[in-house]
Amino acid sequence: MDEAAKGALAGVRVLDLATFIAAPYAATVMAEFGADVVKVEIPGSGDPTRKFGSVTECGETLPWLSESRNKRSIALDLRTPEGAATLKRLVAVADVVCENFQPGTLEAWGLGWEDLRAINPRLVMLRVSGYGQTGPYSGRPGFGRIANAFGGISFLAGEPDGPPVTPGSATLADYMSGLYGALGVMMALRARDAGAPGQVVDIGLYESIWRILDELAPAYDLFGKIRQRMGAATVNVVPHSHYPTGCGRWVAIACTNDKIFARLCSVMGRDDLAAPDRFATLAQRDIARAEVDGIVTDWTRNLTREQVLSACEAGQVPCGPVYSVDEIFTDPHYAARENILRIADPRLAKPLAIPAPVPRLTGTPAQVRWLGPPLDAHRAEILREWLGEA
Repeated sequence: MDEAAKGALAGVRVLDLATFIAAPYAATVMAEFGADVVKVEIPGSGDPTRKFGSVTECGETLPWLSESRNKRSIALDLRTPEGAATLKRLVAVADVVCENFQPGTLEAWGLGWEDLRAINPRLVMLRVSGYGQTGPYSGRPGFGRIANAFGGISFLAGEPDGPPVTPGSATLADYMSGLYGALGVMMALRARDAGAPGQVVDIGLYESIWRILDELAPAYDLFGKIRQRMGAATVNVVPHSHYPTGCGRWVAIACTNDKIFARLCSVMGRDDLAAPDRFATLAQRDIARAEVDGIVTDWTRNLTREQVLSACEAGQVPCGPVYSVDEIFTDPHYAARENILRIADPRLAKPLAIPAPVPRLTGTPAQVRWLGPPLDAHRAEILREWLGEA
């Protein structure tokens, strides 16, 4: 097998002790790029994700089948001496451990960071929890919805006169933390391979949300500005929102600078709007936000979505359809980029459509070899390949 087929992370061994999405997603990303990821699950029941979400004919849920792709399963009760002993033997030959228990849980079982690094000083340990391993809230439980709220994004989601709402998905913080977790592990492995010892990658779910809120922190610190809910609009730039079309569909238009706005004015046949005494500058448009958005809305409402998209494309104005999932499945660009994979599984009547891995590497691309496995399905081969047991 050549290096491209093996994947960029071929030879990296990962123990995934975590549940649900955040830390497991970090392990999934590594598995997509060739890491050997062993999922350690509770005997009998397994990861709760197996029962979380839409259940398929094989008894497993769609989140499990999709997000546990490429992993191998072994059931170990880490609360028992036998389970802990087996885990320690696996840790001795592992590169990475991923976990998301409440801080102190693994320590109580004799499986904390100090215990594991004594076994394997080169180990990298990803620890994802609601609030991180330190601080006054570290012992509190947390899920994605709580992280979205505590991290500041839920306050910003919704209409100006309405309540805060879920920002797209309650799992946003989980997936974001999983991405940051995978990134942290890669940096820790790079440092280790350069001679540094193993280390902990410590992530609080809320921190991945707090990190992506552009100028929210410095704007408050410098100007005392507390950003409020703006619906589909965006702070600092106008027009930059979702606009209805005459066919009942919506488009997203993003005029992030004055040049793009001038292009939009030309597309709309309203070059007068880009005049110095009207809305030529971002500051002028921000003051007249409602008027500018109203003018754009009046234009889009008199056209179909395809007409708006075509006109904006011709005028080099960033514009895209606000898609529902069924439209994604029929879009030619998604098809050309192979963003939707269909993976066959003997447990399912037909191949299952799942999102393709990201990012796209030209030399050692990611692969999805199988869906989330049955509980304890790989015990014998894991013990044989990792520990040399017959």
